[in-house]
Amino acid sequence: MTLLTYEIFRTVLDCGSFAKAADTLHLTPSAVSHSIASMEDEVGFPLFIRLHGGVRLTPSGKEIAPYIKELLSVEENLNQRIEKIKGLEAGSVKLGTVNTVCTAWIPKILKTFRKNYPHITTEIYQGSYTDVINWERNGTIDIGIISEAGNDGLPFTPLYRDPLVVAVPKGYMPVGTETISPEDLKDRPFVIQSDGSDEDILRVLHSFGLTVRANCRIIDDQSLMAMVECGEGVSIIPALQTESVNAKVDFFPLFPEQYRTLGIITNTGRMPSPAAESMKDTIFSFVAGLGREPVIKHNYRN
Repeated sequence: MTLLTYEIFRTVLDCGSFAKAADTLHLTPSAVSHSIASMEDEVGFPLFIRLHGGVRLTPSGKEIAPYIKELLSVEENLNQRIEKIKGLEAGSVKLGTVNTVCTAWIPKILKTFRKNYPHITTEIYQGSYTDVINWERNGTIDIGIISEAGNDGLPFTPLYRDPLVVAVPKGYMPVGTETISPEDLKDRPFVIQSDGSDEDILRVLHSFGLTVRANCRIIDDQSLMAMVECGEGVSIIPALQTESVNAKVDFFPLFPEQYRTLGIITNTGRMPSPAAESMKDTIFSFVAGLGREPVIKHNYRN
């Protein structure tokens, strides 16, 4: 099998159909179909289940797909390294992260990165901690940015300590309240995020010895804030999340102070591409420029 055969396989997988893959690769649908059929003949088992309007992987196809992605990634990294030796910056980098980082950091990081490396293309994947871990392990992304609490054993390089704060409906706490303690949170209804996004919050609740009554389990940050605003409960959130909040809520620091540690995850089984190394350098420089000041000040929001 050739690298083109593997590229056709990956494109069919990404597009979900032979016709869309053909358009993407500027080939005829029959050429794509013939390539996959020849590949199936060579490996000795079917790779795709043909459906009306598309295809999906067979169990055997799912098993070998990560290896094909890895092979193509190695080939791309080799080409990027050759281009770098020749004095050119080219290639692509895929970055995965959670919603708060995607909103607060990624636009600024991309602005700098594209200015310094205009010939490197970027792809951004946003998901839960679990999503980012899985993407890093199966080769979908080159770099991940998540919290250390959600890191499932992958190499982790700390970047930033993000304070955790309590979000409550406007006017919920007595006038003069400056911080919120574990005692203040006892027996309060909570709005929490779904599994895979709430490891930091669960860690804090466990350290406080609290068992919460969760009225709402939410996926996205905006919906979580909407539920807090309407009085469904209180929530513990990262300070970075407050930068994009438009809801009428109050924020208070926790006492004793609690943080999540954001950092970069990588897969030691793969050699990083020059493009990925350039992205890591850009991320490190961006975080260094944030300084040591907390993301939000004492009174947070009037």
